Amino acid sequence: MLDILEDFCDMRDINFCRIDGTTNLDDREEQMVEFTAPQSKCLVFLLSTRAGGLGINLASANHVVIYDSDFNPQSDLQAMDRAHRIGQKKKVFVYRLVTRDTVEEKMVQRQAMKLKLDSMVI
Repeated sequence: MLDILEDFCDMRDINFCRIDGTTNLDDREEQMVEFTAPQSKCLVFLLSTRAGGLGINLASANHVVIYDSDFNPQSDLQAMDRAHRIGQKKKVFVYRLVTRDTVEEKMVQRQAMKLKLDSMVI
């Protein structure tokens, strides 16, 4: 999925950073510095929940889009928390994209009911 999103960003000339499970430590740090720089041209940060969250701080991000949710709800919560770090000055919006009429849709709706979150199916 990250490869498809990366291709989309390339086609639209959208500057992005990316961390997945194959990204080495030096590249991870370089990508985060580039994204969080005050005048950064990097508008999108593609991040796999499988990349591991150690040291990832995306406090300059104010929109989080989750696609292809992890079946472990903690992974998705950690992904959202990366944008809610100390230093965040903007309101953070979280979007969870779910395919209609799937088991995933039912799981997300149940989770939203448990957490008393707003959930809308489009």
